[in-house]
Formats: sequence, structure tokens, C-alpha cells
Amino acid sequence: MIRDRGKIKWTSMMLPEHVTMLRAWAHEDSYETRNELDEQQVEAMNTIIMEALEYGKPVMIRYYRTASRRYGTVEGHIHYCNEQAQKLHIVDEDGDVCFVFYQEIMDVQLKN
Repeated sequence: MIRDRGKIKWTSMMLPEHVTMLRAWAHEDSYETRNELDEQQVEAMNTIIMEALEYGKPVMIRYYRTASRRYGTVEGHIHYCNEQAQKLHIVDEDGDVCFVFYQEIMDVQLKN
């Protein structure tokens, strides 16, 4: 309890452990669930990826990172498909290389 200009102000009665647990709970609450893809969606995405590779067209790939449990998007040209590591090497407009694993890809679209 703090007395400030005659008024009583109450301080937080929470333990630091409780505050830490509440912050962790709020962070977990923001996790996104991964949607499952069927075989037709996977086949359509493979077709788009092969077309983008053959003709050098830019793509927008939406992926799901399991570690962070969040969706992300990368735009650019597919530079290389690493079959051994099961990932795509994508060069964005700034020239930075991004890696997206095959199992993380949720959607692929050609950009005009």
C-alpha cells in the first residue's frame, strides 16, 4: 500500500512466479494451429513450384514453423530445390536467401 497525496494506492499482490506463468500462458494462447493438407493440395503446390522453377516466376509461399507455432510468408524466386535436405532455397527481392522445408509449406501461389 502506497500513500500518495492522501489517496491509498494498492500495489500488485501477485508473486513474480505468477506473473511469469501468466506471461507464458498468454504467449501459448497466441499459438496458431496447423492446418492439414490433402493430397490434391500438395499436388497442386508441387505443380506450381515446378512451374516457378522452370520459368523463373516469382512465388509467394505460406509456411508453418513448428518451433514457433506460427505462420509466415516469404516472397521471391525459387533458386534451388534441395532434395536431400527436403527444403527450398528462395531468394527474395532484397537478395536474401530463405529456406523453407517441404513439410512446412502450407500454400504456394504464383506472383504476377
